[in-house]
Amino acid sequence: MTNLTWHNTSITKPQRAAIKNQNPCALWFTGLSGSGKSTLANAVEKRLFDLGYHTYLLDGDNVRMGLNRDLGFDEGSRVENIRRIGEVCKLFVDSGLIVISAFISPFVSDRTLARSLVEKGEFIEIFVDTPLEICERRDPKGLYKRARNGEIENFSGISSPYERPHNPEIHLLGDVSLEENRESILAYLQKRKYVCNIQPTIK
Repeated sequence: MTNLTWHNTSITKPQRAAIKNQNPCALWFTGLSGSGKSTLANAVEKRLFDLGYHTYLLDGDNVRMGLNRDLGFDEGSRVENIRRIGEVCKLFVDSGLIVISAFISPFVSDRTLARSLVEKGEFIEIFVDTPLEICERRDPKGLYKRARNGEIENFSGISSPYERPHNPEIHLLGDVSLEENRESILAYLQKRKYVCNIQPTIK
C-alpha cells in the first residue's frame, strides 16, 4: 500500500450529481432473508427510474455470482462480502448515482464500516423489520427449510445472529404493503432533497 497514490480526477462528485439533478446517496437495505428487502429495493429503483433519476441496484445473490464469487458463507467471507459492497457503493456515490444495496448484512460492525466509507448524510440505512416467523413462513428460496435441516451453516436468524440496526434512518415494518413502504422511502428522499418533485402514488 505504500507505493500507492490517490489520483484526483478533473470532474468532481458534485459536478457528476448536478448533471443528474440529484444528490447521491447509498440506500442500504438490511433485514433477514425473506424480509422483502430485495422486492422493495427493486420497487424503489423502478419508481426513481420512471421519474428520471439515475440509480443502480446491487443485490446479494447477483453480486455473489460475479464480483464476490470467490467468497463462501463463513463469518470471515461474509464480512469481506459486505466490505467489498461498501467500497462499490462508495464508487457509485462518487459517480453521482443513487445506489441501492439489498443485503442481509447481519452485523452492526459491517454496516458501520460501509457507512464510514461515504460522507455524512450519504448513507441511508433502511431496516426492513420482518419477524423471523414471517420470513420463515415465506421462505421464497427454501433456505430456511434447508437451514433447519442442517444443510446450510451460518444462516442469519437460525444458526448465525442477525444484529438489528440501533438507529436506522428508515425503519419499515415488513407486514406493511409494498407501496406504502416504497412511498415512505421516496418521501424521505424528497424531504431531505436527494430528489425533488415526487408526487405520492397512493393516498
